[in-house]
Amino acid sequence: MSYQVLARKWRPKNFANLVGQEHVVRALRHALESKRLHHAYLFTGTRGVGKTTLARILAKCLNCETGVTPEPCGKCAACVEIDAGRFVDLLEVDAATNTRVDEMRQLLETAQYAPTAGRYKVYVIDEVHQLSGHAFNAMLKTLEEPPEHMKFVLATTDPQKIPVTVLSRCLQFNLKQMPPSAIAAHLARILREEQVPAEPAALALVARVAAGSMRDALSLLDQAIAHGAGRVSAADVADMLGAIDRSHLLALIDAVARGDAAAAVKLADEMQARSLSFDAALAELAALLLKLALAQSVPGALDEEPEGTRLVELAERLDPESLQLYYQIALQGREDLPLAPDEHGGFVMTLLRMLAFRPEGAEKPIEQPAPRSAAAPKAPSAAASGWPELVQQLPVAGAARELARNAELRRRDGDAFELVVPKAKAYLAERAYAEKLKAALEQHLGANVTIKVSVGETAGTSAAVLQANEREARRAAAAQAVHSDGFVKDLVKLFDGKVVDSTIREERK
Repeated sequence: MSYQVLARKWRPKNFANLVGQEHVVRALRHALESKRLHHAYLFTGTRGVGKTTLARILAKCLNCETGVTPEPCGKCAACVEIDAGRFVDLLEVDAATNTRVDEMRQLLETAQYAPTAGRYKVYVIDEVHQLSGHAFNAMLKTLEEPPEHMKFVLATTDPQKIPVTVLSRCLQFNLKQMPPSAIAAHLARILREEQVPAEPAALALVARVAAGSMRDALSLLDQAIAHGAGRVSAADVADMLGAIDRSHLLALIDAVARGDAAAAVKLADEMQARSLSFDAALAELAALLLKLALAQSVPGALDEEPEGTRLVELAERLDPESLQLYYQIALQGREDLPLAPDEHGGFVMTLLRMLAFRPEGAEKPIEQPAPRSAAAPKAPSAAASGWPELVQQLPVAGAARELARNAELRRRDGDAFELVVPKAKAYLAERAYAEKLKAALEQHLGANVTIKVSVGETAGTSAAVLQANEREARRAAAAQAVHSDGFVKDLVKLFDGKVVDSTIREERK
């Protein structure tokens, strides 16, 4: 028996096996159960999400010998022949190669005749948007007055090109791109049935590269099985796809966060030695930075991620401002890549930009924290008597640092701290952030402490507010200096101009 590719072997044959399109399946099930059948259906979505597969399942539901049903038997002659692609009353047409009006008219002429073997004639027209304007007009007459035994199922990747007159006569369903987690889970189930060993990281990589297309994922999986001689490993899949291992990119972000230019450049050199795409690397780098930002802002957002623990740890060590800047630099670096002397040089320059620029008020590059057991207890100093001053000395980053900066010390009783954050920053009152701040205080003070964080009215004495006030005072002083400068006054008078205060920055020393 000849080998059947996975995309064909595991093509869903009923609604229950269709992955990731529950919203469409639910609507079609209800319509079939209540016998409220439309004469024309339009399935839209990107390639490989199941448009023609869904059309075939619908054809089985309409023609199953057990009756119109959302659960076709799969065993009767109609079901078997539809699965095999030889059912006489199911006509599949590729509009990309049948675009002319004469071909459409010839096709529609047969629609007037009763079904030969089934209950309904089902015409599936794939990539329907490629039909000519005259061909659409020829179809329109049949859509306006369809025979009782006739059902149209149109599929397209570009619904914007379909005339409104046709769209208005169809029941439209938009099929979604499948999330990587759903694709990876489905691939794992298939490989268990196929008895092919596979690493979860390998399936996650295939799912990511498939970009929402289950068909593409299954085709890549076939290729990965052949490449790995019957075993699907992360290393083999990465080598096959020329993909960048996320661990390399996480190490890059870690090196940038530590200000270690040598380590960052070395990792870039290793990527060049493997002939990896630096454009793809920057795209993946931006995607990882997005996940780090999510980890800081939405606790639990990365619980389903394979590298979730590593991402959360890294997110805790980066301040939000620097993370946002890295993201922008990664996007700009990708845009500049074609203009660079070579891709490697453009990628390295992007990393050096991340190392060179830092948002105003951001801390210096973060060093790896030493284990608590090895850290010598620090005695409290007179400079730490006020909360804002104490915040500046704490070894804390990420959301916990934002909690410390935006909180005000309502009361301190020995080693018990009672903090309050404004309502606008209520999300910082999470218990997980308070625990991290507690650990930082204990490390700094060398003693066990307790922390209570509440949300309420504040007096504007937090470290964040004080720093913002200082920046505004410096900016105002700079603006005053500019306005009083004689040369500036002369320019304003000579050219009938004005000074734009928002462009003035205080002098850096």
